[in-house]
Amino acid sequence: MTSEIIDRASEREEQFREQAIAAHRINRNAVSATHCVDCGDAIPELRRVNVPGCKRCASCQQDEELRMKNRRM
Repeated sequence: MTSEIIDRASEREEQFREQAIAAHRINRNAVSATHCVDCGDAIPELRRVNVPGCKRCASCQQDEELRMKNRRM
């Protein structure tokens, strides 16, 4: 009985890990925005190429990540 519970818990943990990894994979076919959704400034081509699917300039993205980090605390 105990081994079944441990096995099920291990399977769930593996599922969660795989889902987390999949959520963070970069979609290389994603289309990047040409202008930032927050400030409206043009997103440099180098950023659009290196971060496929980006919607924010680097500065606004940094601000957004800081806001998200603070919400989790």
